[in-house]
Amino acid sequence: MKKSLGAKPLVYPTPVFIVGSYDQDQKPNAMSVAWGGIVCSQPPCVSISLRKATYSYGNIMTRKAFTVSIPSEQHIREADYFGIASGRNENKFEVAKLTAVKSSLVDAPYVQEFPLVLECRVIHVLEIGLHTLFVGEILDVKADAEVLNQKGMPEIEKVKPCLFAPESWSYYGIGRNLGQAFSIGKKL
Repeated sequence: MKKSLGAKPLVYPTPVFIVGSYDQDQKPNAMSVAWGGIVCSQPPCVSISLRKATYSYGNIMTRKAFTVSIPSEQHIREADYFGIASGRNENKFEVAKLTAVKSSLVDAPYVQEFPLVLECRVIHVLEIGLHTLFVGEILDVKADAEVLNQKGMPEIEKVKPCLFAPESWSYYGIGRNLGQAFSIGKKL
């Protein structure tokens, strides 16, 4: 029998997204976001949910753009830092010793050292409650050559993305491959 846990923002997996934006002075900023994911395939779109109190919220509302950089396991410390500090008080890129790169497509920076980047133009904003949902149309995906497979697509084992467990506030790496999607179920 299942035990009721009450209404909670609890689902697996949650991503570790690093969302990039510029402030009013063109200073690059980045924050960690776990509330987000793909929301549409045509046009390709991703969502992120931010509290109004965050520095990034105002930046994204003003610029109507953001990037999502996917950190690999080797950069989890820096990714965590981006969720601890505020861009109002310090330059997070300088402290983390990471490089902010200006997107050529949207008015936002991304993290050069992270293997996968989505460049997004805001197409919808929805006030939900404590959080505001931003839907960004993905204008381009950039990937480091070393994380691409033979078909030129990112390979999860090479990207080594991080996952966030909301119930324990812990980070995890990816697990083993369980089988091919839209294939293993055919055996039933």
